[in-house]
Amino acid sequence: MKNLLMILLAAGLSSQAPAHEGHDHGDENKTPQINGNAPQRLPDGTVFIPKSAQRGMAVLTQKAQSETLPQSLELPGRVIMDPHLGGRVQAMIPGRIEAAGPHGLPAAGSKVKKGDILAWVVPASGAIERSNQAALLAELRATQGLAEKRLARLKELADTVPRKDIDAAESEVLSLKGRIAAVGGGLSGREALVAPVGGVLAASNAVVGQVVEPKELIFEVIDPDSLHIEATAFDPVPLDQVAAATVAVAGRSVPLSFVGAPRRLREQALPLIFENHVAGAGLSLPLGQPVKVQVQLKSTLSGLPLPAAALTRNTANQVVVWVKTAPEQFAARAIRSEPLDGLRVLVTAGLQPGERVVVQGASLIAQIR
Repeated sequence: MKNLLMILLAAGLSSQAPAHEGHDHGDENKTPQINGNAPQRLPDGTVFIPKSAQRGMAVLTQKAQSETLPQSLELPGRVIMDPHLGGRVQAMIPGRIEAAGPHGLPAAGSKVKKGDILAWVVPASGAIERSNQAALLAELRATQGLAEKRLARLKELADTVPRKDIDAAESEVLSLKGRIAAVGGGLSGREALVAPVGGVLAASNAVVGQVVEPKELIFEVIDPDSLHIEATAFDPVPLDQVAAATVAVAGRSVPLSFVGAPRRLREQALPLIFENHVAGAGLSLPLGQPVKVQVQLKSTLSGLPLPAAALTRNTANQVVVWVKTAPEQFAARAIRSEPLDGLRVLVTAGLQPGERVVVQGASLIAQIR
């Protein structure tokens, strides 16, 4: 029994003895130990995710392929009205708003046609002003009566009175009628607020009985098939190199055509105007909505296009993508990228063609600890 214990002790010591140089057992290169069958971050920084968890996280990958695409600039912008197909309705006189029909005032979002009367503005005047106008109207009517009687007498004496006196009396009567109509219209008339163009009401600031001032904005009409974007460039932009632009709207990229740029800075920035004329373009974004405009230049740049959703940040605040290195293993790659069209980016460094990149669920993988 004592001999057996000595043999077992010797065998244990020999198994724990370090290997000689050149005769290692491969412990230094063994793969990280995976405990259990749950998603976990391994000691080397990679992430283990079993197939069942990948399906639950809706992880999708895409093979990165190198392409040569137009270089892009990302500029802040906002939606503005198309000056050719949109219009504003403002009051010219002070007064009170009245409905133009039995259906009341049109609400924002209503469709209107060019020439439709949207509302009435009943002029507002003081008691003294109205009394002065009424007195002037009474005086003009009395003068008109005298002028008509004088004209009648001259016509009776047409054979003895020069024709020029009769013509002058007729002109005086017509002049008085016109002045009476003008003064009477000022007392009882009202201003029609007419739609300058056809389209959709983007704004309606009218309420029945509301008192408005001259130049006050009452209605705003836009064309539902026209979209204008004003991008702001704080750095110099080669205008001769601008080819087109895109803006991301509801998960899709809307193409824009470059209209031009003024030659005057506004708030130390140069505005660039873009437009789009397709069905429903003007309804995709409301007026004043801030957007990010991806301006495409004529110069090209080589890289790997990927969806913007593939990019995340690590604990060091670096922009990374997750690459599938094994069926159940993912590794982070720090990259450099350029914007493309609002939905995609162009990876210019840190990634090799042919690698499978996570394009859906990357943010969930980054949260695994």
